[in-house]
Amino acid sequence: QVQLVESGGGLVQAGESLKLSCTASGSGFTIGATGWYHEAPGKRRELVAAIASNGDTNYADSAKDRFTISGDNAKNTVYLQMNNLKPEDTGGYYCNVILDSPVMGRYDYWGQGTQVIVSS
Repeated sequence: QVQLVESGGGLVQAGESLKLSCTASGSGFTIGATGWYHEAPGKRRELVAAIASNGDTNYADSAKDRFTISGDNAKNTVYLQMNNLKPEDTGGYYCNVILDSPVMGRYDYWGQGTQVIVSS
């Protein structure tokens, strides 16, 4: 069984930075990829950035040049460094992992999210 713990959200002013963390724990699986998703108030959840187990990354256009996703395999933790935050970055940030299990096959799992509020 997997558990995801997200942290790092908060209230900041426009132009400031935050670093989000997503830590996976449990046994019986390997992590294939991890993504950070943003859910703005009243809008659908959208991918911000993702990182594969081999280190390959991809970003939404809105995140390029401002956000950086990175991983620490030893800690089963993925980070999202968010710089030059804008009010439109406000919302919930959710971690999603793609897992491979000899018992369950490939499946994904969501964290409970962490809130980011950017004031203008």
